[in-house]
Amino acid sequence: MVRYRKGAAIIGIGNLLMKDEGFGVHVIRYLEKNFRFPGEIDLVDAGTAGIYMAPVFEEVAKAIVVDVIALDKEPGSLVHLSYEGMMAKGLSLCMSPHQIGVLEILEVCRFRGTLPGEIDFFCVVPKIIEAGITLSPCVASRVAEISRLVVNDLRQDGYPIENA
Repeated sequence: MVRYRKGAAIIGIGNLLMKDEGFGVHVIRYLEKNFRFPGEIDLVDAGTAGIYMAPVFEEVAKAIVVDVIALDKEPGSLVHLSYEGMMAKGLSLCMSPHQIGVLEILEVCRFRGTLPGEIDFFCVVPKIIEAGITLSPCVASRVAEISRLVVNDLRQDGYPIENA
């Protein structure tokens, strides 16, 4: 049962009250301010929606997830992986321990036969995950860069995205 209603969704994940954990949401806000997207692309501030994100994934042909990722790399490092690459490496995105994570949601979609045809992760390694509303400087400096990478990826797929 595969049903795609929209072309693509850019899904920003994170908790704005936990410094670098809010990175994905900051990227969505930057994209909204600096680019104009066609109707077949949804920008989704998923925050910490957990399982409630499933319908977003189930209704697109392509999903781009923007989040932080816990890796033994320099804070601020950029990581771009496909869904298959993410699963093969056994990686996980930073999520609250009491919530279902993005990869678990995607597994539910896979089980239901509603997984998007293409899933990409554009992530950054966080420096500070603690109470606070600002990104650390090394992570904040990556917001515009990841935004450009996401836009270029979608432009390569033929989506007419304009600068604002």
